[in-house]
Amino acid sequence: MGEISTAMLIRKTLEWAGGKSIGALLLLSVLMASARPAAAIPAFARKYGLPCSACHAAWPMLNNFGQTFKDNGYQLGNGHDAPIYHQPEYWPITFRVTPQWHRENNDRVAVDQVPGNASSGLVEAGVTTSGFDGSSIDVLTAGTLSNNISFLVQPFIGNGSFLAQAWVRFDNLAHSNWLNLKLGKFELDEPISQERILTLNNTGGNYFTYFFTPPGDSNFTSIGGNQLGVELSGHSANDYSRYSISLLGQYPTQTYGTYANFTQSFEVPKLGLQRVGVYGYYGEAPTYSQTNNGNPIAGAGLGNRSFYRAGAYGMFYVGKFDFDTFFLHGQDNVFLGNSVPANQPAALPVGAAGPAWNGGFVEAHYIYNPRLALIGKYELIRMSRQANASIRSDLGNLDTWTVGYRWYPIMNPRAGLAWVQEYSRIINAGAAPLSGRDDIGSSLLMGFDFDF
Repeated sequence: MGEISTAMLIRKTLEWAGGKSIGALLLLSVLMASARPAAAIPAFARKYGLPCSACHAAWPMLNNFGQTFKDNGYQLGNGHDAPIYHQPEYWPITFRVTPQWHRENNDRVAVDQVPGNASSGLVEAGVTTSGFDGSSIDVLTAGTLSNNISFLVQPFIGNGSFLAQAWVRFDNLAHSNWLNLKLGKFELDEPISQERILTLNNTGGNYFTYFFTPPGDSNFTSIGGNQLGVELSGHSANDYSRYSISLLGQYPTQTYGTYANFTQSFEVPKLGLQRVGVYGYYGEAPTYSQTNNGNPIAGAGLGNRSFYRAGAYGMFYVGKFDFDTFFLHGQDNVFLGNSVPANQPAALPVGAAGPAWNGGFVEAHYIYNPRLALIGKYELIRMSRQANASIRSDLGNLDTWTVGYRWYPIMNPRAGLAWVQEYSRIINAGAAPLSGRDDIGSSLLMGFDFDF
């Protein structure tokens, strides 16, 4: 990302917390949630005369038609996709606001035994906060610049305003669905999209698996968030088969990563379309840097070492139910995992190893009708190998579950309004700051989610 980015906020939060506190995870969730972009564009419905439900099972979550429309570069292919065919008053822009009340609780926070007296010693205590929130606005403009040239620009306005996405894509190169080229800052090709998640609360409103970094690790690369690079993608005419390959790298780091995703859909009698896919992200990250008077020089990283994230997912539909399933296996090089410069191998702890972990989630939706969606999600992360023997074997493990619903009293080509209620609970093993016991947090949210 650029000058102020979600990735930078995530990194600073984890550095501050040392990767050991659920408070850090919950603050990380706040940062990710505050940067959640708008993902439904009523202007598309106005442009083509379609209801919102044509593209969304429950906005902002796409249905199969919506995914195909997105893969086609926001085009229906009816010969009238270019701006020259728009009405002069047509303006493809969306504003999204989420005024809400929420309550956050963490049962083990290090606090002064006597408030205001730093010398009284620290004890663990529960801390609860609550109040009204919603001081940010997501802005999204997207569409076509011409036939087969699509774009998206997405500024985030609020505390720490930044440009979340900005890209242009050349569609159907050589008159082929299989060749589309995108350049800029964009979400990685993830059919189970972090950008389009239905939940908003600080604990369950994100996919932790996408952003996870092991305790003590210096590599904060993730498959979540928006990234800078170039993407080559393609799909069959019916969008049943699709692929993407991205080359990613942020100036001036001089380090690059490659992300690839392959999706295959198939029809099941009486159930309809089902999707399965595999993905992988391989790259390198520096372990130290050239310096000036002891201060790192931007873009002068050295001692690159490798990492990877890989896994599979499925999106299954059974009547009014749909189930998103996701699995990730991650591993970092031993120097990254122990935050040791690669030119100082003697500094590695005895028995040091590259950390490895597995994570995933199951998320279920019951779409009672286009105006009511029930939501349930369970997510877990398990460390399979720590970076060294001094780290507790289950530190980094987490379990979180979420329940909620979204009711849409207004959903038309001009605007959408949802009433949202959610509750989430997270358990982070061994992360209590003083006792080393399990740390438990929860989040309760109710409010409105609307765009226009």
